[in-house]
Amino acid sequence: MQKPIVLKADLTPAIADDFRQRSELGVDCEMMGLNPYRDRLCVVQIASERGPCAIVQIDEAAGAPLLKEVMESKTSAKIFHYARMDIMFLYKRVGIDVQNVFCTKIASRLARTYTDRHGLKDVVREMAGETMDKTSQSSDWGRETLSEDQVSYAADDVRYLFEIKRRLTEILRREKRIHLAESAFAFLPTRRELDLLGYEDIFTH
Repeated sequence: MQKPIVLKADLTPAIADDFRQRSELGVDCEMMGLNPYRDRLCVVQIASERGPCAIVQIDEAAGAPLLKEVMESKTSAKIFHYARMDIMFLYKRVGIDVQNVFCTKIASRLARTYTDRHGLKDVVREMAGETMDKTSQSSDWGRETLSEDQVSYAADDVRYLFEIKRRLTEILRREKRIHLAESAFAFLPTRRELDLLGYEDIFTH
């Protein structure tokens, strides 16, 4: 992954064109809070494994047409950790209907049944052998100029997703649970709609 580039409002045409040719993209979002009806989507970080890493400061009023085109393409897998939250904000705040999603948190829960630690930091430590600094997670992502620490944190949140996906997919195939993961990923758009309508768990008694 290349050095992260901070962009205002949207991808550049050149970076969007590069992303269109990739089979996998790592994606994460930073918001002002966790309520999509109240809190602004501030930053979307999107990267290819050996190519560009774009840190896009979102302007919700303007939208992000190039980012939307890339995210709605079905030809590339979009790798998230906890996709449920990010795809909900992308849809509600900027009208992006993300296609072809792989969620490493869901994959971890299905594959790593020997642990209850499925946060990104824990998965990265085991799967990639790296220690993440999460200090900037709870910071003001709506500021006009992101700090160096925020940019570094945003890049790290997508840097390891490719290796994690490979490792978790190996376990899912070995344990014959890959079909469960794929079915769960396909259900995410419905889960997004349920979340936006305020449903918690419709499967409880």
